[in-house]
Amino acid sequence: MSEHRGKATAGPRHRRRRTALTVGIPLALTAAVTTTYGTGLGVFGEGAGQTASAATNAGSATAATTAAAAPAWAADTADGFASVNSLGQNGTYGGRGGQTVTVKTLADLEKYATAEEPYVIVVAAAITMNPVGKEIKVKSDKTIVGQGTSGQIVGGGFFLGTGVHNVIIRNLTIRDSYQGVWNDKDHDFDAVQMDGAHHVWIDHNDLRHMADGLIDVRKDSTDVTVSWNKFSDNNKTFGIGWTENLVTDITIHHNWFRETEQRNPSTDNAAHAHLYNNYLQDDPGTTIKSSYGNYSRGSTKMVLENSYFQGMNNPVTKDATAAVVQRGNTFSGTSGRNESGGTAFDPKSFYGYTLDKAADVPALLTVGTGPRTTIGTATTPSTKAAAATLTVAKDGSGQFTTVQAAVDAVPANNPSRVVISVKPGTYRETVKVPANKPHVTVQGAGASRKDTVVVFNNAAGTAKPGGGTYGTSGSATVAVEADDFQARNLTINNDFDEVRNQSLSGHQAVALRTAADQVLLDGIIVDGDQDTLLLDTAAKDRLGRVYVANSYVSGNVDFVFGRATAVIDQSVITLKKRWDGTSAGYITAPSTTADRKGILINRSVVNGDVSAGSFFLGRNWHAGGDATLRPQTTVRNSTLSAAVKSTPWSDMGGFSWKNDRFAEYRNTGPGSGAASSDRPQLTDSQATGQEVADWLGTWNPTA
Repeated sequence: MSEHRGKATAGPRHRRRRTALTVGIPLALTAAVTTTYGTGLGVFGEGAGQTASAATNAGSATAATTAAAAPAWAADTADGFASVNSLGQNGTYGGRGGQTVTVKTLADLEKYATAEEPYVIVVAAAITMNPVGKEIKVKSDKTIVGQGTSGQIVGGGFFLGTGVHNVIIRNLTIRDSYQGVWNDKDHDFDAVQMDGAHHVWIDHNDLRHMADGLIDVRKDSTDVTVSWNKFSDNNKTFGIGWTENLVTDITIHHNWFRETEQRNPSTDNAAHAHLYNNYLQDDPGTTIKSSYGNYSRGSTKMVLENSYFQGMNNPVTKDATAAVVQRGNTFSGTSGRNESGGTAFDPKSFYGYTLDKAADVPALLTVGTGPRTTIGTATTPSTKAAAATLTVAKDGSGQFTTVQAAVDAVPANNPSRVVISVKPGTYRETVKVPANKPHVTVQGAGASRKDTVVVFNNAAGTAKPGGGTYGTSGSATVAVEADDFQARNLTINNDFDEVRNQSLSGHQAVALRTAADQVLLDGIIVDGDQDTLLLDTAAKDRLGRVYVANSYVSGNVDFVFGRATAVIDQSVITLKKRWDGTSAGYITAPSTTADRKGILINRSVVNGDVSAGSFFLGRNWHAGGDATLRPQTTVRNSTLSAAVKSTPWSDMGGFSWKNDRFAEYRNTGPGSGAASSDRPQLTDSQATGQEVADWLGTWNPTA
């Protein structure tokens, strides 16, 4: 950002706290993997599932319905135990053959989910349950599926009672029935609860932040498959049992458990429990501490294969009466009980399946779980698209010795993804990915994001070889101007030394600059001081969406800034002291245009070794004095350290922040505060319009 901006002189939350966060936790992203799901099920995007003559309006009380043939994806059937023929039911195919309806209201969703007839129900909006905790009593022969990433169930879920069968729940986000008590004994508000149901398939959902379980499979429910879901931000995550009978047969595969404390899952008295290719992740310094991972209780017979346990406490536990047969699992940084023993069963005597390598599971699931735009057939859930791979190694063992050389080798206007795999080492260079080279992934090949470092030390005032200075945007160590760019499992740093360059005019020193659309930054470190992360667009009238996940960003002055529509999700924002040891600064400096979303910080942590009350959450940057801009930052569901000021927003350049868009929602920690004129808080209703999906629109960054 330009020097004219001026320099700085420098709701009750439930989570268990840990000690200080540590930058550089391994994500074990060891494989250059791009996951695709084919076209057999069509696209859950604009118009998908819209087989009626006209789509409904958002406020309509009447769903769009049709008797025409359902979309191809509605013909998909389950795998695992949900595919087994038993109890008079031949596999699980949901509402196939029934009418297709598109719903956007609670009344319509409940009307069709509770009907006696089969239906394919396409959820095309965020539907808020009323009252909170409501669980719709789903009847048999239903497919309930989200349209793209827009299908959300807020504040409640679904209940499948005794005898209910042949139900598919897919591609939904089900969230936020949490009532403020971590170990809640009073509110049984689950995302999906089943009591005595059978033949149920729960697939590709994002389940989080509920008052009780995310999934409860209870009271002899059986023939259940749970696949490709994302479980997060919850205590009692996934319980199975509540009976002395050995009836339940369940398959749990390709699910990502992150920020979950217990029941991951807890499997009590299951006749056959087959768990494979799941990813259980507990990073040091995150706000929820795992108490245990997979638990085989009572007389359960469990087969556990090719799963990846990262940092989990007590990753595999069993009762003396239970069985666990382990094969091919990976344990990284785990501690406590890791048990096996007894005899179980051969899953292939019930159904066929194919295992992915355990080493590939973290990369595969971090991009493949949860709701997505395109869903493929259940028989080929982990098909990997061919992607060209270029290898970079400082020691000459790769195809290139610098990252820029590999970028230069990517063909102009390349039609498909190219993965640049960078072996561990420190690469002191600047890197530019030009606009005519889309679909590039730069990925560290080490076990930790700290193993692969791209670093340089230009600043705004640094002299250029041909004359002049670099300016703020030109100082970037890595500059991305190409759409559909990804960076994974590495560190990008600008180590400009302010102490030794006090005479230099222009200390802004960008580590990473993006000026493109659909940029995914997953599991990386972006480190600097002033102006660390510049999230921009190719032009003022161009959309530039950026999704930052599972990452660390550090700095002190305006170190997340620009006009992009950007989300920082489940990440750590680390505050640093100034060059002279003082504590003062601003986290964000958005320069958003009036018709765009700005910066959203979601489910993240703000911390750092700085003085209490010394940092603003942000200030409004009207770049070039442009009064038409409407800068926006929203910070929600995040943990704020005492470093955050009690009046966390600041004016900039003569413009009042109160005339722009700054707000918080349900933050916790010593740096959080109650609503006031100096600290705007979103209402629950307003917050439903400021979700990640509202920022990213039709783009699913995990696709």
